[in-house]
Amino acid sequence: MIIKKYVGKTESEATDEAKKELGGNIVVMNVRPMKKTGLLSFFQSQKIEVTVALEEETEKPQRVYTPKKSLDSASTPLTTGGQKDVVPTVTPKPSSRPKDIIDESTAIEEKLDNLSSLLEKNIKFSEKDEGVSIDHKAEKAPEREANPPSSEISEDTMSFIKLLYNTLIENEVDEIYVNQLTDEVEKISKPGMPFDFALANVYQKMVLKFGKSEPIEENKNGLKAEIFIGPTGVGKTTTIAKLASELSVTQKKKVALLTVDTYRIAAAEQLRTYASILEIPFRVIYSVDEMKQAAEDFKDYDYIMVDTAGHSLHNEELKQDVESFIRVLEDVVECENFLVLSATTKYRDLIEISDAYSEMVAYKLIFTKMDETGAKGNLYNIRMHTGAPIAYITNGQNVPDDIAIFDAQIIVKNLLGGKS
Repeated sequence: MIIKKYVGKTESEATDEAKKELGGNIVVMNVRPMKKTGLLSFFQSQKIEVTVALEEETEKPQRVYTPKKSLDSASTPLTTGGQKDVVPTVTPKPSSRPKDIIDESTAIEEKLDNLSSLLEKNIKFSEKDEGVSIDHKAEKAPEREANPPSSEISEDTMSFIKLLYNTLIENEVDEIYVNQLTDEVEKISKPGMPFDFALANVYQKMVLKFGKSEPIEENKNGLKAEIFIGPTGVGKTTTIAKLASELSVTQKKKVALLTVDTYRIAAAEQLRTYASILEIPFRVIYSVDEMKQAAEDFKDYDYIMVDTAGHSLHNEELKQDVESFIRVLEDVVECENFLVLSATTKYRDLIEISDAYSEMVAYKLIFTKMDETGAKGNLYNIRMHTGAPIAYITNGQNVPDDIAIFDAQIIVKNLLGGKS
């Protein structure tokens, strides 16, 4: 992982400088104004410091993490009832950590909002709970024997690894990806490594794996089609209404709503109602010829937003119908596809759904119903499984308020046991 700081007159200028050196895959980790110094500071222009990170991809065999018997003492509950029950935080001497590590982790630790303290106080695991979480999905995990921990890994670090493992499993992060993160902690561990440094490293890794959000952006060359796909009942129609409101009312863009979902009359009428409220055009599309005509009729608009029919993964006829409408649009306008998924759907079903739609088109992700689940692990799982960026999340039925651009830092903080 590469972490560097860049300074510019604006955040954009500093970020552009980082992209020139490190490429476009950087993740902005922290932005702060620099303090003016010196006698002439009053006359100095404000400078902005941007901290960015770039993941250096490495492959490492995955394994199931199994604590050793020699560290059984670390499996006692992490409570505040006694000093021996709390994972101790080692405060390093100034010389015990390289200067670059201190500099790089400072901004991250600020963003964690004292997450290490939250973890120590709130995450408890008993011998019973530990047995459940360690064996969780064991029948699906690769059967590889765990490597003995390095002699340099302290009991404090192993306690943190167990805490991290159980916390992520509890939040329904797939065990394969949990093992990757615990392996990383073991790889970077050093004698006396403090709790907060290990936590900051995991936080960095997960934010980088999520990557940047990719919300809707304007096509400078004219009309753009935003196409929404996904199974029935995930909230596609409501999500479209929320985004249409943002684009037409807030951003003052010319937007038209289309639906090819002729199977559910209620969905079409719902979208028609939203279009009426927003005072934007609405049209039901029954054939590919009508889709071509709609693209021509709205060529002077900024966006056409297309609602498609949700369907069973085994309904090949309906799947082909949806795909034919997408292909027609791709031939005449710039298109962007969003796979809308519910955060409450079982992970196995999400895998099947995302794989089925990936056979049709490339897509970005939108997760709905975030307010209906406390475990956010599926966002990480599907991001890792598909490689598709997450554009938006929704957390309620209110139009247009209950939608937000995906923020990896908030979700990672939640997955690590903090409050989002």
